[in-house]
Amino acid sequence: MKTKIVFMVINMNVGGTEKSLLNLIATLPEDKYEITIVMLEKCGGFLPFIPKRVHVHYIDEYPKIRRMIHDPPKKVMKQLVQEKQFIKILTFTTVLLLSKVLKRKNVFLNYVLKNTPDLEGKYDVAMAYAGPMDLISYFIIKKVNAKRKVQWVHFDVTKIGFDKQFATTCYRSFDRILVVSNEGKDILTSTLPRLFYKIGTYINPISSDLIIKMANSGEGFEQNSHFNGVRILTVGRLCNQKGQDLAIPVLARLKEAGFSVKWYCIGEGSARRNLEERIKKYGIEKEFILLGTKINPYPYMKQCDLYVQPSRHEGYCITLAEAKCFDKPIISTNFTGVHEHITHEKTGLVVSFDYEEVYTAIKRVIGNGLRINPEPKTAGDRQ
Repeated sequence: MKTKIVFMVINMNVGGTEKSLLNLIATLPEDKYEITIVMLEKCGGFLPFIPKRVHVHYIDEYPKIRRMIHDPPKKVMKQLVQEKQFIKILTFTTVLLLSKVLKRKNVFLNYVLKNTPDLEGKYDVAMAYAGPMDLISYFIIKKVNAKRKVQWVHFDVTKIGFDKQFATTCYRSFDRILVVSNEGKDILTSTLPRLFYKIGTYINPISSDLIIKMANSGEGFEQNSHFNGVRILTVGRLCNQKGQDLAIPVLARLKEAGFSVKWYCIGEGSARRNLEERIKKYGIEKEFILLGTKINPYPYMKQCDLYVQPSRHEGYCITLAEAKCFDKPIISTNFTGVHEHITHEKTGLVVSFDYEEVYTAIKRVIGNGLRINPEPKTAGDRQ
């Protein structure tokens, strides 16, 4: 009898959470586990990489409720007025007010999900994998029939507008709360001390063998092989969290100091336009290159001279774990979980999220030829 597991995520966009899910599924033997992925949206560059053995289910009602979850209340009410949905305006306003007065988000989420049917079937384990996201957590608790329920936390909860009051109530219904780094676990435990007995750590798994194999099978910087300078690489969504905006003036200063450097960013996101404007402002259009989404970023990791992770915050940062597979110099900002990847001055450099510190660290590596000692390799998958 196979163990039936359901994972719930927002979508399968190319990101660390989604990649870690695919890695986790790859570790679960097909003859022992029957796996289902539930998604709010049918989209994402990783959709084709979901194994055929995995059942996929979409929440058909999500497009109808999405604006109530993500848009400001005034915008929602304005749209309802334009649609002449006056009864819905009254109901929405009443529910929203009641939820705020009682300080109970579940009142609002009950209303949002009232027309969404329960997930069909019975499961052994149900996981709110894209966490923390209140809607997914609540859906798993209220709409899924499972013997055990697990909440996954992929971020530093002090950096993302975490609703402590809602989590304190909702997370009681989970049998286990898993955080993707030990430091992240300590932060969550201090934030939700009453739930300390449910909180544990599960480090996102990666397969170094698979990563190296993919690095040898795809294209990287070959089209720019004529460039003989230093190639810096950053991988991550183009967004405020990942800190690409800090990298731009750093590169401009490196160029001004006479270094032959190009900085490549793999990833896509809502910050692209702002980053393009900032790149133009600093006059480094030829040196700071936004490569867009790459399903296989590993050839670039293999071929770069320096990997830099300039994030404002993370929960674990799976791309940093992947970059370590190639024994290249690594510089990272000091976010939650970074010290589980890097030993400062031994396997990399850890600096503050600060323009001067990032610049100085990069200058030290490329100017003085600093060698970073890689961690010893171990057999099998690295976690």
